[in-house]
Amino acid sequence: MRTNRRGFFGAAMAGAGALAGGVGARSAGRPAGRGRADGGPDPLPVATPDLPVLRPRRIDAGGVKEFHLVAEPVRREFLPGRTIDCWGFNGTMPGPTIEVTEGDRVRLVVENRLPELFAMHWHGFEIPIGMDGVPGLTQDPIAPGETFVYEFTLHQHGTFFYHSHMAMQEMMGMIGLFIMHPREPYEPRVQRDFGLIFQEWALLPNSTVPNTMEMEFNWFTINGRAAPAATPLLVRQGERVRIRMVNMGMDHHPVHLHGHTFHTVATEAGRIPRAAWQPGNTVLVGVAQARDVEFEAAQTGDWVLHCHLPHHMMNQMVAMVGPMQMRHGTSADAPRVPGFPQDMFMAADAAVSKPETRGLRPTWTGGMMGMMTLVRVLEPPAFDAIEAELAAQREVA
Repeated sequence: MRTNRRGFFGAAMAGAGALAGGVGARSAGRPAGRGRADGGPDPLPVATPDLPVLRPRRIDAGGVKEFHLVAEPVRREFLPGRTIDCWGFNGTMPGPTIEVTEGDRVRLVVENRLPELFAMHWHGFEIPIGMDGVPGLTQDPIAPGETFVYEFTLHQHGTFFYHSHMAMQEMMGMIGLFIMHPREPYEPRVQRDFGLIFQEWALLPNSTVPNTMEMEFNWFTINGRAAPAATPLLVRQGERVRIRMVNMGMDHHPVHLHGHTFHTVATEAGRIPRAAWQPGNTVLVGVAQARDVEFEAAQTGDWVLHCHLPHHMMNQMVAMVGPMQMRHGTSADAPRVPGFPQDMFMAADAAVSKPETRGLRPTWTGGMMGMMTLVRVLEPPAFDAIEAELAAQREVA
């Protein structure tokens, strides 16, 4: 359904419906309130660290939930001082997280503020062909300045996502999580539910624009942040935790969690029957796939969650040429050792300090780079102290 901005918004103002807000301030790790286990009157919100939530703009008299998405250029700080010119939605990359419930009817008003044609695909959705979002095949591409309205009823549940269906635009960052909660909560219930998007980037020296033609990547992010800037996932000891992982890149990612055994309970097609759940501590998240894992957070500690491909645990990889400079932590004969240098240890705790990092061991950032984050399983007093600090920040904001 194509329309221009003036025509659509004029009709929308005339229609019935209650405004329900736009992009919410809640981001993962900073949920609105304490939260609860699955099974209450409302679904347990999915926390998406470093990303906002998109709330319905309106719910009309027929119960249709209307969301507004704007495709546009975005600047994203992968690390403090390293800002990248990418493309995203509603001022963020990845785009804001959308949460709905199985059976909802949704209207997605998508505006193109890019300098070129664009179309939105709803990855894995079982919807009418006219809503599938393949430019030229199922719809005319959305021209710059134009708006297209997608509308359909959802009968699935699980971890899904939306993205541009223009290939190079995908490599500029155009993706967002789309969570469909089930009508009946999954068993066993969880107390924490997180969503993570894994991406990779090729950035040439002195450039802030991703090289979308490159096949070798030197930056790796989770929810648009490279470690150690990625916000840790906070968990109270003893809680059951779900982590939803989506891969939007060119490489597969064997994602490993330290300190806990999990079960893989869902794919991008939805929930796996319990008899087929697979235990492990590493799960392969292939390109364009989603994997949900669940575990009991029994052991306190600051546990690393990361892609286990060695190159993906680095930032700004460059070829090492010319004279090798001595640095802290190297031996006197290091330049004479074949293979030197390989790795370096550089702590930058203060640069990424936030409430979620309170209490981490000094120099913790030295071992965190690339496609890495932390699952912090905290004793109740430590967890509550950080939650109180986050709540105070929300009140000030």
